[in-house]
Amino acid sequence: MTKINLLKEKGMPLEKQVKSWHEIVKRPYNRELVDSYSRTRQILLNGIETESWFFKHSWVRMLDDLELKKVLVSIRRLEDMQQTTINWLAPHNQSVLDTTLGYEQVAVDLTAWLAQNEDDEYIKETFDFGLLEDYDHLYRYSQFAYLIEETHPDVILHNNTDVTIGRPTQFHHNCNALRIRKPYDKDKTSPKTKVNILTLISAEQQTHNFYAEHGFMYGNTDLKRLYAEICDVEEEHVTMYETLLPHNETLFEKWLIHEFTEACNYYNCYVDETDEKLKLIWEEMLSMEIEHLKIAAKSYEKYENKDPEAIIGDNVVMPCHFESQKEYVKSVLNKETNKRVDKNGTFNTVDKLDVDWNSYNIQKITGKDGVPSEQAINLSINSINRDIALADCELINNQAGLLEKSLQKDGVAPNTISVDKYKEIQKIKFEY
Repeated sequence: MTKINLLKEKGMPLEKQVKSWHEIVKRPYNRELVDSYSRTRQILLNGIETESWFFKHSWVRMLDDLELKKVLVSIRRLEDMQQTTINWLAPHNQSVLDTTLGYEQVAVDLTAWLAQNEDDEYIKETFDFGLLEDYDHLYRYSQFAYLIEETHPDVILHNNTDVTIGRPTQFHHNCNALRIRKPYDKDKTSPKTKVNILTLISAEQQTHNFYAEHGFMYGNTDLKRLYAEICDVEEEHVTMYETLLPHNETLFEKWLIHEFTEACNYYNCYVDETDEKLKLIWEEMLSMEIEHLKIAAKSYEKYENKDPEAIIGDNVVMPCHFESQKEYVKSVLNKETNKRVDKNGTFNTVDKLDVDWNSYNIQKITGKDGVPSEQAINLSINSINRDIALADCELINNQAGLLEKSLQKDGVAPNTISVDKYKEIQKIKFEY
């Protein structure tokens, strides 16, 4: 890969970044023709902009430096315009469930990519753990997409991402304090790891927000409850990833990393994009973010008298390359469906959990009347005699084994589909 120092690239001056409403609101992509990974790029960049915008809002509320406030609110306003452009590239005829499948495809394939390209084993293990949970969310939502809207999941996924059972969603509900991770060392951690983490935080936070803001839009109570259930897990994911960030990073360091993360993601999306219209948008946004990055770097030099390259390095990072991750996901599935977050944030297997494991009480309370994620499969079985599952025969036929490995001794919801039931339904072929 060619070495590119973003601090030395030409950006778009701030005064040229203000757009007219006609320029801000662009024609959306075509739901029927768009590549699935063009959609995932649009979803991710929406989250990247939202995270940076919210960071600046939080900082300004604590700030008494008027000149710095002026800089932050000026950039923030531009990022708000960028976020509007990106978010509204989604077409009006793309349903909430369509978009939801896209969000979970982002979560699965992005997390798998980041895990394989992460050098810190502790952080990689955290990514792998979250991966199996997002994978199961995709499986649960796919049932409703098919049953309610008659949407075959591959209309959205384009056969790039498998749809089968992962670590069952009902077991994702934990004492949230257990999700707290050990932060990285800010002075020893590579720029790539910092960008990887902030990219994933942005994606998961945006997913939570989307579910919280759109889950009510369906009249089906079971589906509403599924959105509520998975929204709760996304809250846990944000906790898990954001606690990897160190408390002793200064706000100027955090600002620099935010702008670098934005620029790297736009660069990555620009390089990978196959849709020429979207490619031009990512290119323009990249030029805007390079200027934001350079302003953050100059502010870091001014206020902290340090070299910004000590924080972000001298080469672009590629944090969001989207390609099919089926084989990697399958390998993690076969190894880790029985993994849980145990005491002090360590990982353990279900057979080694103490009888007083903190998460049992949470699961007993939330699942006492049955869990929506299991109801999704029950409804599919009632409708077509099996679940909606898309993968090779080996993986489909192993669903019962994956569930058996995942089951706990306690905290299991009364409407849980049994191992025997999975063995029975896997004999019936899913036909659209």
